[in-house]
Amino acid sequence: MFKLLISIVPSGAGDAISQAAKSAGAPGGSIIPGRGTAPNSVLSLLGFGDSSKEILLSIVPDSAEEAVRQAIQDECKKKKGRAGVLFTIDTNAFIKSGNKSNFSLEEKAMPDKNSYQMINVILNKGYAEDAMAAARSAGAGGGTIVGGRGTAKEGDAKFFGVEIVPEKEMLMILTPNEKAAAVIEAIQNLDCFANSGSGIIFTANAQNFSLLGKK
Repeated sequence: MFKLLISIVPSGAGDAISQAAKSAGAPGGSIIPGRGTAPNSVLSLLGFGDSSKEILLSIVPDSAEEAVRQAIQDECKKKKGRAGVLFTIDTNAFIKSGNKSNFSLEEKAMPDKNSYQMINVILNKGYAEDAMAAARSAGAGGGTIVGGRGTAKEGDAKFFGVEIVPEKEMLMILTPNEKAAAVIEAIQNLDCFANSGSGIIFTANAQNFSLLGKK
């Protein structure tokens, strides 16, 4: 089983904590740029000030979770003051490209059919729209695409035994639980997902889902 470790740190710190995580057993990760939104609140004490941020997403085996968390914490202690936040999400599935293994929600200890899954797809840049089109054909309503980058230069490191391509796109799809398996299968069947190293998929339970705005 795998865990998703999410680290939100000041801009420029992502590579250092990524290297620390890999030295402790994390096989790789993706960095997504962002910004803080709370310059004058208590949240700034948690590292969410109004400044540029980097979000490091690291998929790690359960056996390496504690060591990777400690390595990230130790690296961040080298900085003065608060350096960000770190939290963990259980993943219901982890699928790497080139792997045609079947994924069935019925085989997992999943919530009731009225709950939602967050399907996250990290692909080489330029393929997220193709993945979204395939997801729609399987019943997904829509998704969100954000740009990112791998945590190594092309050719100088490997992620689960395959070469890393620096520029990435992350597609996030929120879909009802009963449609998740079909959406994942549709993305797995894409030509752009057939080659090893071209992407990964991981899922997590979405809790307290609600639509925003007026009805």
